[in-house]
Amino acid sequence: MNIGESVRVALRGLMANKLRSSLTMLGIIIGVGAVIALLSVGEGAQAEITGQIQSIGSNLIFVFPGTFQGAGGSSGPVMKRVNPLTMEDAAALADPSECPSVLAVAPEVEASADVSFGSQSTYLMVSGTTPEYSFVRNFQTVQGEFFTHSDVDTAARVVVIGHSTAETLFEGQDPIDQIVRINRIPFRVVGVLEEKGGGGFGGGSQDDVAMVPISTAQARLLGTRATTTSRGRRVALINVSAVDEESVEAAVEEISEVLRRRHGIRYDEDDDFTAASQKEILSILDQITSVLTVFLGAIAAISLLVGGIGIMNIMLVSVTERTREIGIRKAVGARRSHILLQFLIEAIVLSVVGGFVGIGVGVGVSAIVNSLGSFTTRITAGAVCLAVGFSVAVGLFFGIYPATRAARLSPIDALRYE
Repeated sequence: MNIGESVRVALRGLMANKLRSSLTMLGIIIGVGAVIALLSVGEGAQAEITGQIQSIGSNLIFVFPGTFQGAGGSSGPVMKRVNPLTMEDAAALADPSECPSVLAVAPEVEASADVSFGSQSTYLMVSGTTPEYSFVRNFQTVQGEFFTHSDVDTAARVVVIGHSTAETLFEGQDPIDQIVRINRIPFRVVGVLEEKGGGGFGGGSQDDVAMVPISTAQARLLGTRATTTSRGRRVALINVSAVDEESVEAAVEEISEVLRRRHGIRYDEDDDFTAASQKEILSILDQITSVLTVFLGAIAAISLLVGGIGIMNIMLVSVTERTREIGIRKAVGARRSHILLQFLIEAIVLSVVGGFVGIGVGVGVSAIVNSLGSFTTRITAGAVCLAVGFSVAVGLFFGIYPATRAARLSPIDALRYE
């Protein structure tokens, strides 16, 4: 049995019907292109999220109210024991005698607000925080400076804006000392943050932000009723920086001990807060994005199965059309294995050629996504090998039945076929 001759016969058979062969490959082309494009988007998104989380420092800890426990049926994990964090909690965590492994603490509150300057406006999340935020979250100013403790003490109406916010509102003008309005309340711009890019903790762009003193946010943007509890002034989140990367676990334990004691939690009760290190959050996000990437690839793989069904359909038609040819070949000595191999090679060639064309399509789509500037996609060798390997497997699987049917034809019946 000459493999080379079988390949030549198979190629000759496909070239005899170029349009039909091209249309048959279309399903494989679309499937492979979709797999590569969607996997590259998933890998790019995962790399972007990982890079942004890592950019905020390896010794960062987020403390937020409530804990997630169990699986609340179809609605997923349920928030348990919600008890608000307060400014007084943040002050306790900043005390070296209470938490020696903690270097700095920055409580934070948030409020959605309309920020405007002249005829320009943007709707974004305004954060109220303390000057330590700049250090804890690694935000540096490129113009002006961050607000001070004096601004917090006096509830000054000053604001530090992100790079994108500055471009949107001021369009090239110098924003320092300009007056912007946050929910119609005038604030003086004292600083512009360096460009960070991408999405940070909680989603959204790290450049499309505005930050004001936490006391100002509590008094003017949120209102006393929304921020005052029986235990003190409520905060949405406490950002904590450990002394160094090796101290993160010790800092988490110290934070838990202090907050459990302050919240009156008994030894047999669960926490009413969550202290998560950057590493833990990164691990969770990696799991989520990995699942999403697999899900995107699985969706794209469906089109490969559809393409495989198309190959089987066309190969069955080809067997029917070439019944007399099969009879003649068997009459002059061709074995079943020869016929089987010929039609199997035709199916594999269709899927392989379609797979390579699909690679080009996938790379092209990925390049288009890159050119849009949203984020950078990543085409991995594994994604390409998976797509092509799967396309070959599809061609082999869906080509077996037509090839077997052709090989089993009786020479006499095939020669009598009209």
